Amino acid sequence: MNHVILIGRLVESPKSETYEENIDRMAVTLAVPRTFKNKDGIYETDFIRCILWNAIAKKTEEYCKKGDMVAIRGRLQVSKYVNEEGKEEYHEEVITESLSFVSSLHRKEEAYS
Repeated sequence: MNHVILIGRLVESPKSETYEENIDRMAVTLAVPRTFKNKDGIYETDFIRCILWNAIAKKTEEYCKKGDMVAIRGRLQVSKYVNEEGKEEYHEEVITESLSFVSSLHRKEEAYS
């Protein structure tokens, strides 16, 4: 089973692009902190490329900004290609099936009583 769940912050404000005819596509990078410290006592961060399509891409562009925390559910896709030097290279990315807004650095949180 190929199932990925990530929670992290958007590295830059999302911007969709038209891919082929009337298909919206977006690539975002998610900064995901690791749950353990390295030998120097620091939590490292992984930067993971995620691909969003159509309605998910449009809504993310409309409602999310750089620094917002989101949760992504999707699948890992690995593509193989031959570079200019003739060597095989692999490219990993998460194909997003759903995205949920978690929190923002830009919006004031309101307390409800």
